[in-house]
Amino acid sequence: MRALLTPDVAPRAGIVVFKPGRDLLPMFSSGRRVLISSEPEYLRALPTGLISDTDQPLADDPALMPFFSSTEVIAAAGGRDNLAWWVHGLKTCQWNGADSHTHQHTVRLAGAGAVCLCEYHDNKLREMTLPRLDALALANAAAWIIHAARIALTLPEGHQLTLPELCWWATLRGVIDAMPDAPARRVLKLPPAKIETGAMQESAICPERAATEIIQKAAARVLALRIDPESPESLMLRPKRRRWVCKKWTQWVKSQPCMCCGGPADDPHHIIGYGMSGMGTKAHDIFTIPLCRREHDELHRDPRAFEEKHGSQLELLFRLLDHAFGCGVITIAKMQELAA
Repeated sequence: MRALLTPDVAPRAGIVVFKPGRDLLPMFSSGRRVLISSEPEYLRALPTGLISDTDQPLADDPALMPFFSSTEVIAAAGGRDNLAWWVHGLKTCQWNGADSHTHQHTVRLAGAGAVCLCEYHDNKLREMTLPRLDALALANAAAWIIHAARIALTLPEGHQLTLPELCWWATLRGVIDAMPDAPARRVLKLPPAKIETGAMQESAICPERAATEIIQKAAARVLALRIDPESPESLMLRPKRRRWVCKKWTQWVKSQPCMCCGGPADDPHHIIGYGMSGMGTKAHDIFTIPLCRREHDELHRDPRAFEEKHGSQLELLFRLLDHAFGCGVITIAKMQELAA
C-alpha cells in the first residue's frame, strides 16, 4: 500500500503529525514498519491519498498517461489481444466491492485497456461506462507496456524501468512521437517549455524543436556492424590478421557501468587469453568489456583469480553484447545498404 500524506507541522515544537484517514489507517496499525521519504518529482501532481501500489513508478506518472493510452503504443507493445491475454493472467477480480466474487474470471475491454473481472461483476457492470473502470484499464495498459518494454530491452525481472529506457524502447518501436513533450524534456534535462501569451510579431515567433525530435535524432546515431562475406582476406589460404578497430564502440563500452562492481567504468578492457591475445597482438575492439580501474588492475594481475571471483571474461562479454544488440546499440546493416 502506498500513499501521499500531507503533514501538519507544529511550529517550534518540531513535531510532525500525519492524518492518514480511514483508508490508510491499516498501513499504520498492521504492526509493520512504514517508510516515509521525500516526495519524488513524478508524484507532485497527484492529490493527497492512496496511490497505485506498483513496483513501476512510471505507471503512476500522470504525464505519461497519454502515451500509455495511445493505440499506436499498444500496437507496438504487441496489440490489444496480447494486452487482454496478459490481463487475464492476473486471475483476480479487480473490482473491489462489497459484493461476493465468483471463481471464474474474464476480461472486459474498457477505455484504452482491459480489466480482469469475475463473472459476477462482469455481468453486473455490463453495458455500464464507469470512470473507475476506465482508470483500472489504463493502469493495466501502463503496467503491460512497461512489462513489454522491459522484456524487449532484455532487462531482468524486477528491474524498475526508467524514463530514458522507456523513451529508447519507444524510439526502437517507432512510437516516440506518442511521447508527451514534458516527459521527453525531462529525459533531455531541458527546462519546461515556455508558453508565450499576448500579441507577438510574426518575426518574434521562434518555435522550439519538439523534445521527441531531438531524441529521434540522437537515437539514429547507433553503431552499424557491417558484414562483408567476401573480404579479400577470406579468399587467401593464410590471410594476414587484420585487427578490427572502432573508437566509437570502445567509447560506448567505457560509458557503461563496470561489469563487476556496477560503478562507473574507467577502461574498455580487451579480452586476454582464450586465444585473443599474444606477443604483439591485441583482441579486436568488439571483444571489450567495461571495467573500473580497480577491477581492471585485478584482472591483469591475476586473470584466474579474477574469473573465479567474477566469472569468465567470455561470459561478461556475452552479457555486454546481448545488452548492446537488445538495446539497438549494434545494428546489422542490410546487404543492399552495403552495396550502395
